[in-house]
Amino acid sequence: MENDKKILKWLNGELSSQEIEELKKSPDFKTFEKIAHYSSHLQTPTVDAKEALAAFQARDKNKKSKVIPLNLTRWFQVAAALFIVLTSAYFLWNNSPTTFETQIAQTQTFQLPDDSEVILNAASKISFKKNDWDEKRDLELEGEAYFLVQKGKTFSVKTVDGIVKVLGTHFNVKQRDNYFEVRCYEGLVSVTHNNETVKLPPRKTFRLINNQIENVADFEANAPSWLQKESSFDRIPLIQVINELERQYGLKINTKDINTDSLFTGTFTHTNEKTALDAITIPLQIRYKIEGKTVIFYKNAN
Repeated sequence: MENDKKILKWLNGELSSQEIEELKKSPDFKTFEKIAHYSSHLQTPTVDAKEALAAFQARDKNKKSKVIPLNLTRWFQVAAALFIVLTSAYFLWNNSPTTFETQIAQTQTFQLPDDSEVILNAASKISFKKNDWDEKRDLELEGEAYFLVQKGKTFSVKTVDGIVKVLGTHFNVKQRDNYFEVRCYEGLVSVTHNNETVKLPPRKTFRLINNQIENVADFEANAPSWLQKESSFDRIPLIQVINELERQYGLKINTKDINTDSLFTGTFTHTNEKTALDAITIPLQIRYKIEGKTVIFYKNAN
């Protein structure tokens, strides 16, 4: 504190020569010199107090208060619009469907909210509303899927060709262009097409080709062959076999002078392209050539 007082006296020029010499011995003296240098250049403005007061009073008298009107109607309109937008966004967000999808040459297993299981074949998609699942076990299918359904409320699979309903069972649904098939492996399956309902016990099939119901013999398999990386067909139009081959291998197959309506019975593997092509073409006496990812089917020259 005593040192601070000496500094103030020094800045005001009130120290004796002896006191100044003692202050110079301080380690901070150079800093004090800089303070003294810069403070000497500061100028205190001269203010006429009476003149400033008069100017302030004159300015205050001329100032008019500004009143900003509050438009409550407009405010409520904005608030209402904002409420509608936020409510709509929340509703859409919470009701947007959950989608599972597979690509070419891909199969994948998905778990549904009730622990039911769905296995999607290649190039297939299902969608459902997760928030509504406890009340309605409804989903939409494009492509092919095998379902292992937990017991509970009615489980519905909707396609463009028909609706499949069960309570708890194992079944396969295939919906492709001009082809719709449902196979029951366990339990009881209800299939509705054009307002007509058919019930399928185990080993029974409902098949629709070109919108025509086909008679299908009972099967013996315990699960779809595609789960074992094979595609099996029983008197199926060749075009459906070709389409499935394209999905499993990512191929583009062109046909030349080939009757794609002819019926095919057989199996092709999903693990070897050449073996799969041979399995289809040899029984039908068809030849093929491969150009990149394009395969050309053609008849033997006579």
